[in-house]
Amino acid sequence: MIASELAPFRDLTALLPSASIEVSSRGHQLQELLENFQPGTDVTITFLPGDNYRNNIDTAIALRRAGFNPVPHIAAREMATREALDDFLARARDEAGVSRILLIAGDVALARGPFKSSFDVRNSGLLEAHGIASVIVAGHPEGHPYLQAANAFTALQAWRDWGREARIRVDVMTQFCFESAPILRWIGELDARGIDLPVIVGLAGPATPATLMKFALRCGVGNSMRALRGQIGRFGRLLTDTGPDEVMRGLRSAPANKTASIAGFHLFPFGGLRKAGAWLRTYGGAEALQKQS
Repeated sequence: MIASELAPFRDLTALLPSASIEVSSRGHQLQELLENFQPGTDVTITFLPGDNYRNNIDTAIALRRAGFNPVPHIAAREMATREALDDFLARARDEAGVSRILLIAGDVALARGPFKSSFDVRNSGLLEAHGIASVIVAGHPEGHPYLQAANAFTALQAWRDWGREARIRVDVMTQFCFESAPILRWIGELDARGIDLPVIVGLAGPATPATLMKFALRCGVGNSMRALRGQIGRFGRLLTDTGPDEVMRGLRSAPANKTASIAGFHLFPFGGLRKAGAWLRTYGGAEALQKQS
């Protein structure tokens, strides 16, 4: 009998202290990270269209020196040559101690080089050659405009099989949603298909509804945007920050066997690192007080 069958619910707030956070290689966010997050935190480094991977390496080195665990994004379509990817991985591993990466196709339609998808990077053999021990891939509970749902799950099955064969850990990090139902349905589909990959749930950090709506439209978030609109209409929150509290409550209220694959959380700091760090520190305590009252 597994643990999820012994207890009706999981206290998912126990996973929040180890949540990862995201920074851009184009910004200067190190001091803000030091002020708001504990050393040892996993910090993903975005790879935006047009980024030079050398900037990502410099950011990873700075994060490692400051005591954080850098997790660079690798955007497959941004890699101009195999040699560039080889150099990226070699320097990230040797100079920044990187052993965990987040692998995406990238937000450009046309590849700059030979890698048209994350599968092409995977099939290059360079991840194994450079000792990458853990790969994070993307999951989309509300779908993706360029992927049919069935194909997306087939792709995750392929990642599961590759991870087992290569002996590399594969996690799935979800796109953020504004309600828990799409996440729970998507996890249920993973379970039904036997895709037993650990899930890192992406949460939209505290920000104004206008800011959240902007990022939601940019990232292709689907029907759960109605939950955000509902909050605006119900509370008139046009300027007040909205955090992922309702998403967390929905996940926490689900039976444990429905959330057993959730291995952690990742916070997208749309309202800034200070607000994201404050939310992580206070959410669990606030929920505990509510239970006692």
